[in-house]
Amino acid sequence: MAQSLNVALFAAALVGFALSLAAAQNCGCSPDLCCSRWGYCGTGSDYCGTGCQQGPCEAPLPTNSVVVSDIVTNEFFNSIIDRAASSCPGKGFYSRDAFLSALASYPRFGTVGSEDDSKREIAAFFAHVTHETGSFCYIEEIDGPNRDYCDESNTQYPCVAGKGYYGRGPIQLSWNYNYGPAGQSIGFDGLGSPETVASDPVIAFKTGLWFWMNNVHSLIVSGQGFGATIRAINGALECNGANPATVRARVSYYTTYCQQLGVSPGDNLEC
Repeated sequence: MAQSLNVALFAAALVGFALSLAAAQNCGCSPDLCCSRWGYCGTGSDYCGTGCQQGPCEAPLPTNSVVVSDIVTNEFFNSIIDRAASSCPGKGFYSRDAFLSALASYPRFGTVGSEDDSKREIAAFFAHVTHETGSFCYIEEIDGPNRDYCDESNTQYPCVAGKGYYGRGPIQLSWNYNYGPAGQSIGFDGLGSPETVASDPVIAFKTGLWFWMNNVHSLIVSGQGFGATIRAINGALECNGANPATVRARVSYYTTYCQQLGVSPGDNLEC
């Protein structure tokens, strides 16, 4: 299971680049175009929505009065990690306190739309985390040190010799082009010290939330359904009949958590 995590993130990270139809990287757009979070010029939600840097950016949806810590209770969090074996490395690493500490840097997570929207986003996030980490068992990708995840063509975030950019954390951050910007945003040396994600639980959760807010959050809060979040995280390997068993597993976690939180899971559950 964990060996496939890097490919999932690779596919998700490519979403933003594949959406780019204009050639102006790193902004410098004309006034009528938006500069997307990936640094490309264009129009529409892919450019003017989440992460829009310049231009006629879309106004963010308003937040609500939901307090995420009231939903992610000790009981809810422990119902996940208690399924991990006592020998799991994540057992003494992941904690609700670490999640809540990381959450302070992402105030829009679980607080956009209605209360039901918030509960569905929280259920979706933890459904994917449960699947990706084996109920908080894994901190690092299995056999990760023996896998090469350096995109040498990415000169903006060049690999550092001797460093491995394999999957780490609750959503298994992978590749230099994810470690670099994640580190810049969060405040750690993602390229020079990627191992920090596996040694600091707060930073680990921050990388998961960073990836979520940049790639997944807008899909779930706009009502596209849980299936859209699967496509964003691992669509290339699971969607369109590629691996229906893992899709069903993710959906099962999601619907279970929605039931625990007292909210309907909504439509479009599969991809």
